[in-house]
This record gives sequence, C-alpha cells and structure tokens, in this order.
Amino acid sequence: MPDVSFRDIQRGLRALGLTRESRVIAHASLSAFGRVRGGAESVVGALTSLCPLVIMPTFTYQCMVSPLVGPPHNGMAYSDHEKENENAEIFTPETPAHADMGLAAETLRRVQGAVRSRHPLLSFAAVGAEAETALSAQSLAEPLGPMAYLAEREGEILLLGVDHIVNTSIHYAERRAGRKQFVRWALTPQGAVECPAWPGCSAGFETIAPHLKPFTRAVQIGQARVQRVPLRDLLKTAEALI
Repeated sequence: MPDVSFRDIQRGLRALGLTRESRVIAHASLSAFGRVRGGAESVVGALTSLCPLVIMPTFTYQCMVSPLVGPPHNGMAYSDHEKENENAEIFTPETPAHADMGLAAETLRRVQGAVRSRHPLLSFAAVGAEAETALSAQSLAEPLGPMAYLAEREGEILLLGVDHIVNTSIHYAERRAGRKQFVRWALTPQGAVECPAWPGCSAGFETIAPHLKPFTRAVQIGQARVQRVPLRDLLKTAEALI
C-alpha cells in the first residue's frame, strides 16, 4: 500500500464525522496504519488540527512499586515484584509515557503547548484550549476524572488501529457501576505514594464491541481501522452490562 500522509489521516478523521466541535480521548497504534509519512507527528498533528481538545493516556507503569505486604483481595501478589521495585523510576512531569501507551501518546505529550496531569501512574496529556481544565478533573482519588469531564461535554472515544482492550473509558464505566477498585503504589520524589481507585484487567474489553455497534462509526485509514464511539453511549452500555 502507498504511504499514509497527514492529509490522508485528516480526510479519514473528517469522514468519521469529527469536526472543530469534537472533544476526544484517543488511543492509537502507529504501526497499524502501515507506513506513515511523518510518523507519529502526522497522526497527532491531524488530530490536533481538527479537534479542539485531544486527550491521550500517558501512563507510567515504570514508576510502580509494590510492598511485600498489602491489603487483601487487591488483584496482585506481593511476593514477586523485587525486580520491578529495583528498576522502578521516580515519576516527574517529564517522565516518558510507558512504551505500552504507544508512540503517538508520547508524541502528544511533547507537543508545544501540551498539558500533562500529575498522577504518578495514570497521567494524561492534552492539547487544546480546555486542556488544563479537563486534566484538573483528575486526582489520586479520581484518576479517571478526565473521562467525567468529557462525558459531560459530548466527548468521544477514538480508537486508531486499536480495539477496546486499550479503551480506558471502560474502566471509568466500571468505577461508575461500582466494580471493585484496587490500590497500587508509585515512586515519587516524596517517596512511595498510594494510588487508590486502580482499575482492573482489560483483557476482556473487546467483548463489548457488538453491543456498541449501533453507536460506532468506522473508517479505514491506510491499513488501520479507526473507530469513533460517543463516550456517553459507551458508559451507558458498559454500566448496563456490568
């Protein structure tokens, strides 16, 4: 297939129905597009040139530490994290997003004018006039606060070459539905910090796809299937299923 260009991505996003009114949380796999002319900068540039607010997760799992003893029923074993603890990084606002977040998320974090929240494990980066306000909805107690901000403002989810397994908004639906949350710990300049309201496993999230079909719009950009789902519809559907 020919290279995917900035204009190809921009045209695809417009075909998906995105406009200058669209506020989005985006999850992206650069490699899913095939060869992109300009790399992750083209993907991020197409998003930010079209949407007035773009948010992406810039989680830092590399800053996680684990105690030898902790609360019961916490979705983890406490005895097998010695190596991770030894290699844990101290979180700062400049800490790169974990590799699992993808190159596009790290690229957005580095965009001039981008804002990043300060959660030491579950930070988000955002670009746009509302970026600071949206990210200020996050706290240690409410790590997915930016999802609440978007849900109140007709926000939408973009899956660019990825599926619902990486869809952070489903974790927010779990929390709203009362599903059990966990505790994790992060290494910071002030020492280890407790991070409550930690979400569970996302391995089964793609099973929601058939239930979201009535609300999902999709286009093909290069080799990537790109999906748009209204956040409110996802939350309502996921909460009902849970």
